[in-house]
Amino acid sequence: MKQSIHVVQSSPLIGFSRRIQDPAFARYISNSNRWSVIFSLILAFAAVVGFYVYGEVSREMNNPEALFIGLGIGAMFIVIAIFQIIGRKRSKTWDGYVVDKKCDKKSRRVNTGQNDYYWQDYLLFSVLIKSDNGKVHTISAEDDDTVYNYYQIGDRVRHHAGLNSFEKFDKSKDTIIFCSACATLNNINDDYCYRCKCPLLK
Repeated sequence: MKQSIHVVQSSPLIGFSRRIQDPAFARYISNSNRWSVIFSLILAFAAVVGFYVYGEVSREMNNPEALFIGLGIGAMFIVIAIFQIIGRKRSKTWDGYVVDKKCDKKSRRVNTGQNDYYWQDYLLFSVLIKSDNGKVHTISAEDDDTVYNYYQIGDRVRHHAGLNSFEKFDKSKDTIIFCSACATLNNINDDYCYRCKCPLLK
């Protein structure tokens, strides 16, 4: 008597995607680094020119004092861009699990600009992810529970080097998916992110 063998195929939405090897992700990281430099140089130039002009027309501060302040602020923008680029280059791919989710009521003081202020209430949604080496990473959003609801405690996730989001191992029950490059929310049926055009990891 012959025995029938049933082969159970896993869902294409279960498992970490091989699409991460697509060259589009390397181009995205390269473009991000380039735009960080360009944007920082624009801000630095604006700061130097703005403070120089302020020093020329203002009675409160003269040049070269104002110019030196502008140079300091401009240098700060460039340093921030450099650290962003270094952070992307040093970023590693790692796996982890969602270990906790929190929803906290918070308040902050908001200045009105008229020597007055008021207190603003908001909700802070947080997802805590623990990497396999024991480090805890937190994803937070104010007054938006989309990411909070997307991840469940126990979900296996992967952070890809140089990118901005996490890939879930099991996406079979999801109707949405976050782009692992730019973190934009997409429909699970789409193959490419509508914003950055990188492949969606599914």
